[in-house]
Amino acid sequence: MDIRYSASPNDVKRYTTEELRREFLITDLYVPDTVQATYSHVDRMVVMGIMPVHEQVPIDKGIDIWANFGTSYFFERREAGIFNLGGKGYILVDDERYDLGYEDCLYITKGAKTVIFGSEDAAAPAKFYLASTPAHTAYKTTFLSFANANHRPCGEAENANKRVINQFIHPDVLQTCQLSMGLTQLAPGSVWNTMPSHTHERRMEVYTYFEIPEDHVVMHFMGQPQETRHLVMQNFDAVISPSWSIHSGCGTSNYTFIWAMGGENLAFDDMDTLKSTQLR
Repeated sequence: MDIRYSASPNDVKRYTTEELRREFLITDLYVPDTVQATYSHVDRMVVMGIMPVHEQVPIDKGIDIWANFGTSYFFERREAGIFNLGGKGYILVDDERYDLGYEDCLYITKGAKTVIFGSEDAAAPAKFYLASTPAHTAYKTTFLSFANANHRPCGEAENANKRVINQFIHPDVLQTCQLSMGLTQLAPGSVWNTMPSHTHERRMEVYTYFEIPEDHVVMHFMGQPQETRHLVMQNFDAVISPSWSIHSGCGTSNYTFIWAMGGENLAFDDMDTLKSTQLR
């Protein structure tokens, strides 16, 4: 497991590109029959990439659960949202099977003891993207198809940010402890997301970008509003966004991204908005 400690915004001002990428960027999430895990000390968010190909993969494969979490099993004091970004797959949660197609989502509540991932076809394996936050109470493990999401169109083609925010793990869709999660799709010809920018003083966020065409990238803007920095993101990369940082992106093509939030509350619109002219 890759451990990332919290970074001070005052220190980040002096980071080189390499240091910035090492601190906030998450790459190489999908390795055959492996759990690729990153533990961020920012609100203790965990990000995993799981790609079962030739075998079923348990969530704790290669991970010392007690050493990293101080618990007997991963979901003893955690909840998680999982999207499938690959071929057809399934997740076994305490022996109950959930089948996930492309962009389907599964919310797993606190208390699930055995979680195993599998693919229907080794030639087109599932790519499971997982985000997890600590949880103090249990709700209900729930499958969410794309049709189950709350679809919120926003933006305009004239501003190159026409998009649909699809809310999956969200108070308007189902009850959770603190995790919120969804998927935003940019329309063809639109490249900007989350602009004008904002910060979340009370929450952190993780983005993962996908459906980035070959030979294209997304420029992810981060940092304090008056001290912005950028990271060049490629297909399936993820990025940690602390509460003090903006999180906006501009691609050389349209793309899709998943946002995952954890922190003090579940209010989707709890943000400190900024005018674009305030950025530096």
